[in-house]
Amino acid sequence: MRAQGTSSAVPLAWVLVGLMVYASLYPFVGWRWPGGEGWSWLALPMPPWRDRFDMWANLLGYLPLGALVYGAAVRSAWRPMPAALCAVLLPSALSYTLEVIQQFLPGRYPSLLDWWLNTGGAALGMVLAGVAHALAWVDRWQAARERWFIQRSGGALALMALWPVGLLFPTPLPFGLGPGWDGMQAAVLQSLADVSWAEPMRNAVAEVPVPTQRLPLLLEGWGVALGLLLPCLLAYAVMPVGWRRMAMVFGAFAMGFGTATLSAAMNFGPEHALAWIAPVVVYGAAVAAVLALALAWTNQRLAATLGLLALAMLLALVAQAPADPYFAQSLQAWEQGRFIRFHGLARWVGLLWPWACGLWLLGRIAARWR
Repeated sequence: MRAQGTSSAVPLAWVLVGLMVYASLYPFVGWRWPGGEGWSWLALPMPPWRDRFDMWANLLGYLPLGALVYGAAVRSAWRPMPAALCAVLLPSALSYTLEVIQQFLPGRYPSLLDWWLNTGGAALGMVLAGVAHALAWVDRWQAARERWFIQRSGGALALMALWPVGLLFPTPLPFGLGPGWDGMQAAVLQSLADVSWAEPMRNAVAEVPVPTQRLPLLLEGWGVALGLLLPCLLAYAVMPVGWRRMAMVFGAFAMGFGTATLSAAMNFGPEHALAWIAPVVVYGAAVAAVLALALAWTNQRLAATLGLLALAMLLALVAQAPADPYFAQSLQAWEQGRFIRFHGLARWVGLLWPWACGLWLLGRIAARWR
C-alpha cells in the first residue's frame, strides 16, 4: 500500500480511545483506594455473573479499534506482523489499564472476562483488517479516496464518519449538534462552585435565563438547513469540483435522515421513528439541498470559510433552542438502560463534533493561505 497522504484511521482511533475511557470510568467521581494488600489491586477478578449483552458489547466494542490500529500501522508502512501485534497489544493494554482503574471507582466492577473479551475483539478487528488488506480492499479504498478527495483529507473524513454518530444522541434541534445553553450554564456553574474569586462571573452566568420558548419557525428551519449544509461544506473543503460533490450531497442527506430516524426509533419506539419529520424539517432540508447544490462549484478554501460561518450560526441557534418535553425522558432511558455505554459515545461526539470541525476548518483555511 502506498503511504502517502494522511490516514483517517489515526484520528478515528484516538476518538475511540477517548470514548472508551469515558465509557469505562464514567461518572469520574468518588475515587477511593481499593482494598487488599500490596499490589493485589493489579489482579482482575472473574465476575460472579454473566450478561450476554455485556459480553457481546465488550467483544465488539474493541473490534473497530483493533482494525483501525492495524490500518494506521500498515498505512505508515509497517510490516504486517508488527502491525498485527500492535493492533492487539495496544488495545489490550488500554483495556487492562481501564479495568484496573475501575477498582478505584465505586459502582464500577473490574472484570478479567471483560479484559479477555476486549482483547479478543481487538484481535478479531486486526484479523478482519488483515484480510481486507490481503484482498487489496484497502488499496481499492485508497484508489477511490484519491479520486474523490485530496491527499490531506484524513481529518475531514474522520469528522464525516463521526457526524452520524453524534446525531444518534437526542438533540433539541434536528441536525443541531453542539451544546445547548442549559447544559453549558450548568457545567460553568458547577466548575465555578468553589472558586471564590469567580463569584461575580458565576452570578453573571446564573442570571442568564435558560431558553424555554421554541425558536421561531424561520430560525428553526434555518438551523435544520445549517445542520445539513455543514457536512456538505466540510466535504467540499477536501473534494475537487465536479459531479462527485453532488453525489456527496445526496449521500449526506440520506445518512442524516437515516440516522435521525434511527435515533427516534431507539428513543421513542419504532412506531414513532418518523415523528420527528415535521414540516419545518422538510422546508429546512429543501433549503439546505438548494444551497448545497448551488455551492458545489466553489473552491475548497471558500467552502471551508463558508463551513466555518455556517458552524458559528448553527452553534448560536443550538444554544438558544430549548429541550423538547420528551428530551429529558429520552435521556433518562438512555442513561438507565442498556444504552448507557453508547449514550456516552453518542453524547460526547454530538457535543464535541462542532468544535473539532471548527478547529479543522480553521486549520484548512490557514493552510490554504500559506
